[in-house]
Formats: sequence, structure tokens, C-alpha cells
Amino acid sequence: MKNIVVLVSGGGTNLQALIDAEKSEGLGGGKITCVIASKPDAYALTRAADNGIKTRVLARRDYADVAAYSKAMADALKEEQADLVIYAGFMTILDEQVCDAFRYKMINVHPALIPSFCGKGYYGLHVHEEALKKGVKVTGATVHFVTAECDAGPIILQKAVEVRNGDTPEILQKRVMEQAEWKILPRAARLFCEGKITVKDGITVIDD
Repeated sequence: MKNIVVLVSGGGTNLQALIDAEKSEGLGGGKITCVIASKPDAYALTRAADNGIKTRVLARRDYADVAAYSKAMADALKEEQADLVIYAGFMTILDEQVCDAFRYKMINVHPALIPSFCGKGYYGLHVHEEALKKGVKVTGATVHFVTAECDAGPIILQKAVEVRNGDTPEILQKRVMEQAEWKILPRAARLFCEGKITVKDGITVIDD
């Protein structure tokens, strides 16, 4: 069994998708063993507790800078013997102390088709606002490995979602979550735990 540690900051809808997937079809031999939140009031902690999953709070505000917070997170992940770390709405930047220690063992879901609408400042509703401003006809979600550079790690999975007339950022956000994020994040976790993802020259190869 591979230990999956999920990092959260807010409501935890992506966490719920992972929990539901684990219950219904499994995560390829992986098990969510701990949820770590960057905010003590994150509703994701309630979702975890309701499903019997261990929780920890590592509040960003308790640390002077990114380096101190990253060291604490790296230590926590090692304590939890994490085989896979999943960002599920985790809104705090971690530096190379974590990324190097868990190289190609950390994945994130981003609500756009990378390399579009990604990088610093592109998070949450901002992503969908920018997509609508540009008038794109297709958007979607991407699961990628986490590196020290924001949204720049090797892409694992992507799924496209139609942009419709009359969409607001909120409506588009909901569609992207339902049609893409909640589907490809559990699938990526399953592929990882089954040992079906390899990285060659910065590009993933999926043995599916």
C-alpha cells in the first residue's frame, strides 16, 4: 500500500473526489492516510474527519517565511511516510526543500490546460476570469507533477471542457471541476500508485 497525503487549504471538493474514488474503485493500491491543512478552519478537515482520515494543521501564519514553512512541511510529510503527496486546493507555496525531497512524488490539479492560464497569480476564479476575457472556446484541467516553479512540472493528464455562451467565472469553475478536475485527479493518483507513470526528459509517459 502507498500512503497518500493530501494537502488542502479550503473546502476540499477535490479531496472529496479522491475520497469517493478510493471508496468506489480504489486508488491503485494507494490509501489516503493523512490530510494536512494550511488553515485551521479549512472545511476539508471536516471532510477528512468524517471519513476517518487522520488530520494535521500546519498553519502558514505560524511560520516567518516560505523556507521555515517548507521545512516544517517536509518534516511532516516524512513523518507521515508519504509515498504520494497531492495538492487538492492547497494555496501555499512550498520551496525546493519539499519539491526536491519528494521529486516526482507530488501532484497538483490546475483548472486550465497548461501552459495556458498558469503560473503565479493564476489560481481559483482568477483562472476562469482570464479564460473568459481571452474568449477561449475550450478550457479544462491539468494534473501535473509539482516542482519549485509554479505550474511548470511535467504534465500527467489533461481534460478539455467546453466554454459556453453566457458563462460566468463561477459557472465555468463549477463545470471544470465536475467534468475535469474530479475525474483526472483520482485517475492520476491511481496511475501513480500502480507505477504507471514515468518521466523521461521532463515529459511523462503513461503506461495505461
